[in-house]
Amino acid sequence: MLLFKQESMKAAILILTFCVSFLIAFGGYSQTGNVTGTLTFEDGAPVAFATVYIKSLNKGVLSDENGRYELVALPFGIHQIAVSSIEVQKLDFNITIDKPSVQVSTKLQRAADNELAEVLVKGESHKSEIEKSGFAVNIVDTKEASLRNIQTNELLNTTVGVKIRQNGGLGSEVNYSLNGLSGSAVRIFIDGIPISAYGNSFNLNSIPPSMIKEIEVYKGVVPGHLADDALGGAINIVLQNSVQSNFNASVSYGSFNTLQASLNGLHRFKESGFTVKGSLFYNYSDNDYKVSGRSVVVTGIGGVQTPITARRFNDAYRSSGGMFQIGYTDVKWADQFLIGFTGSSDYKEIQHGAFMTIMPYKDRFMESDAALMNLTYQKKDLFTKGLDINVNGLYGKRNRMVSDTLAWAYSWNGERAIDFRGNEYKYSWNSQQEGGPTLARINRNVSSIRTGVSYAVSKNHRFLLNHVYSGIDRVDTDQLRSVLENTFRGTRDLKKNIVSLTYELNALDEKLNANVFGKYYQQETINIDPEINQETNEIVDDITRANKIDEGYGFTVSYAVLPNITLLTSAEKAVRLPNESEVFGNDGDNVVANPSIRPELSNNFNLGLRLGSFNINKHDFTVSSNLFTRNIKDRIGLPIETSLNVNDETILYENQGNGTSKGFDAQLDYTFNNSFGLNFNVSRFDLKIVNRGVEIDVPNTPFFTMNGSLRYSFKDLIQKDSRLNLFYTMYFTDEFSYLVPQGSNTVGDEFFKVPQQLAQDVGLSYVFPADKLVMSFDIKNIFDKPVYDNLSVQKPGRAFYLKLNYRINNY
Repeated sequence: MLLFKQESMKAAILILTFCVSFLIAFGGYSQTGNVTGTLTFEDGAPVAFATVYIKSLNKGVLSDENGRYELVALPFGIHQIAVSSIEVQKLDFNITIDKPSVQVSTKLQRAADNELAEVLVKGESHKSEIEKSGFAVNIVDTKEASLRNIQTNELLNTTVGVKIRQNGGLGSEVNYSLNGLSGSAVRIFIDGIPISAYGNSFNLNSIPPSMIKEIEVYKGVVPGHLADDALGGAINIVLQNSVQSNFNASVSYGSFNTLQASLNGLHRFKESGFTVKGSLFYNYSDNDYKVSGRSVVVTGIGGVQTPITARRFNDAYRSSGGMFQIGYTDVKWADQFLIGFTGSSDYKEIQHGAFMTIMPYKDRFMESDAALMNLTYQKKDLFTKGLDINVNGLYGKRNRMVSDTLAWAYSWNGERAIDFRGNEYKYSWNSQQEGGPTLARINRNVSSIRTGVSYAVSKNHRFLLNHVYSGIDRVDTDQLRSVLENTFRGTRDLKKNIVSLTYELNALDEKLNANVFGKYYQQETINIDPEINQETNEIVDDITRANKIDEGYGFTVSYAVLPNITLLTSAEKAVRLPNESEVFGNDGDNVVANPSIRPELSNNFNLGLRLGSFNINKHDFTVSSNLFTRNIKDRIGLPIETSLNVNDETILYENQGNGTSKGFDAQLDYTFNNSFGLNFNVSRFDLKIVNRGVEIDVPNTPFFTMNGSLRYSFKDLIQKDSRLNLFYTMYFTDEFSYLVPQGSNTVGDEFFKVPQQLAQDVGLSYVFPADKLVMSFDIKNIFDKPVYDNLSVQKPGRAFYLKLNYRINNY
């Protein structure tokens, strides 16, 4: 094993040396340039969401709300640009690309009234193209959210069909649900790399929206380029990838002593294409918000329990990290070639076990850190037109430690607990959680690489081959165990390979889009446990291997009945392999190991309809809906609880049985004059499972959710060229229970019900002239309602946050 690791390190050094040499040797050959421009009316007002298109290259973009646009990687030469919108008279003009960066300003004439009365769709955004591809997918734009005090998870929670369940405040455990399938059935990616490789300290709790370009949410059917065992769907975080020099800095402060700061930027040397890119983030919160309820009590003399409203006192969270990359962008041999380093760390105090109980923890905490090298290479038209390659990889170390060494018992008032006679007492097991004191540490060597190759035979036919490899080499130790015990601690290795082959068809004058794919899954787990040979008294390794292999396949079809009415359908036989924590356990998340757990299988089907975008005068609206069904075999989840005897400290994942999820979701988006915006979505489903021969509703699952948001913008308020944006957001979750129905005997089961909830947020942001400085103020849970995502675990109440954001989009 040591020799293998030494050889791997040598190979990594050789690859890195080659990469650097490659950069130096080929860095200077830039044959493409970027066009950045601004569209305005003759009176100076911006032309928002106009199509800017180069027909000869079949390449186009939409201008933003300020009339700005960017066309990247245009070959040197003369190109004709066409600008069109329902608000302007169409304009064609030529532009010469003879240097890395060209800037243009274009004035346009307003369209005549009779043209504005038409209902038209001209041009199609990247977001619209993906959402009409046939997948049940939503694209979440983070541009607006990055200016406000909104976490990435909060942004996702407003997306149709998505339910984010968080075990408390900032930094607490998060579970993602898509159309009823949740946990590890939903895979999270960062630029196509499974987020699990980055570790706990680099996650959606800590990554600020300003670092993110957009979020792709695939429900049920996952495209081949995200080759992974995502049975219920996938969330792909696309980080900022602009090659235009930019800078963004933000800082916010608010309730519960919550401080968040981020810094990210990019500088590209125009002549050579050499690019330096970096980002930093820091998050901290005391999370000392007030909680109440049946478990929040103080036990006095005689065992009398007095309910109180208490502040959490052992729930602080801190995370910090960053990413640094250097390389070349928009050069002859690469659209992007970047090598870099990602580092992060976090600290999280643990207030209680799986649920809030009458005896909270004190001085139990966990720490995580990660140090990872990363590589990105992208090139369109490699060697020949239509051949594209995309490679993302990382390699490094992840560590996690859980500390639990305090024996005293505590109450929710933060003071030591007393027994029946009024005496302070200690736990007999000498730690907060049962099992004894621990300084458990998990050290991991991790590696992951995603490789994608696509070839467009013609504009109607394309093939894609994708492969994802993930490897974890894990060693568990505990400093409070004896030298002998630590000597006999085993190692846990997990290796996963997933390959997908996809064929894409575009036919009938681009009205029909089809996608057919197959996937191959292979996962190997290796348990190595040292033991003493009874005959020779020597230490030998007891090696247990498990190799799981499976296949999946699927298709998507979309057909544009009219330019703005599209039918979509998709289906997949999906496979979800048990993850590391489910197989090996994880002390930090109170998860017990289950090495015998089986893969989860599901036949997923979606049928959708998309109406829009319709543009009538200044009104713009889109309606979309999706019917879905998931037929699940060996569903992985928490044990089905059929009694009131629930383990409130640890959890075990198991195969619950076979089940079915059926339901629908729908969404409405409406804007008026780019000033007023409305979004409303609803999701409803049934999730049933056959457990011990009886079909039941799966407990601990919210079946009905609704979200809505309003936005209104005032222009030139207080100052010319400024904007004041007002926001309102609501989240509704219907009642659900942690237990299966108990029949006619319901005594005591009310404690296991999560009540119906309606949380509401309001906020405002003020954009100063020049569009560089933004100040925002947000009030979360404005009516201070008790909010729960999981049984008894209360989330923060009313909270106030102020944020300043400074940005330079181009310099």
